[in-house]
Parts: sequence; structure tokens; C-alpha cells
Amino acid sequence: MSDLGPIAWPPEPIRTERLVLREPEARDHAVFIELLASAEVHTYLGGPRPRDELERELPGVPERWPGSFVVESDGAMIGQILLRRAPEHRRPAAEGKVDLGYLFLPRAWGFGYAAEACAAALDWFDGVLPGEPVVLTAQSANAGSMRLAARLGFTEVERFEAWDAEQWLGLRSPVSPSA
Repeated sequence: MSDLGPIAWPPEPIRTERLVLREPEARDHAVFIELLASAEVHTYLGGPRPRDELERELPGVPERWPGSFVVESDGAMIGQILLRRAPEHRRPAAEGKVDLGYLFLPRAWGFGYAAEACAAALDWFDGVLPGEPVVLTAQSANAGSMRLAARLGFTEVERFEAWDAEQWLGLRSPVSPSA
């Protein structure tokens, strides 16, 4: 569920030097299943979901809602970026703020795609909802996500225990609207 307010959706695809961020399409169905069923992808996310369950439950066309972007490289989906405001957040410091989430296929790791895609999504977000803060939660043991959070300008708000592991909550201060 996304609650980003009355924004125009979908936007024109967002293009970076190497990537395209776009709305999900039917052709992405198999990659969504691959992402959600991957033990590697879900090492720090509570574990993968069973592939047969995903095959039954996921719609043929992945859900489309404001803030859900497919990340594409050379015409193929490699990941997903999510910007969403959860109605109830598990941490008071994040209540009412928009969460940044991301999933990338293991074959796309180590090339800077997550940083490039997240930065592009955050730039889009700053344009449609200027002045809104964004939070990011990651397991503190996830070194890659911790580096990405720092690179994107998130600063630590708190650490807490959840899902039998230490979690890190970071805040990206809002970009001031141009005068």
C-alpha cells in the first residue's frame, strides 16, 4: 500500500546513465517471483517466500501504485524500488514518513545499480513531494545496505531489535523546496 497523496502516476520513465525506472508490467512477473523467492535477496529480510506460493498469489501484472518502480537495465528488470508511507510504522521515529525499500537480483549486485536507482527515485520523490523526509530500515549486519544508506545521505536515528537481529533506522532530511 502506498499513500503518497495525489501525485500524477505513472510518471514518464526515469532514465539514468544506465537504468530506466518505470511502472511494473506483465513481462516483469517472473522476475518479481525470482526476487521474492531468492534466499540470497532475502538474507537480511526474514527469508524468502516459497516459489509455489508466489506463483499462486502474485497477479499476472504486478501491482501498480505510486512509488513502485521496476528497475531495468538493457531492457530487462533487475530490481525494484519502493517509496511508500505505511499507515502504521513499527518505530515511532518513522511514523508518518515515507520508507525507501529496494530489492535487486544477485546478478545485479556490485555494479552500483542500487545507488543509481535509489538516487533517481529520491530525486523524483523530492520533485513531487518536496520537503518530505524519507526513512530507510536495514539490518545493521547488512554491510551493503549500510554503505548505500550513507551514500544516499541517510543518518542514523536509532538501532533496535526485530526479527532476531539488530536493525538500523536512518533518516534522509527533506530537501527544501526551491524558492
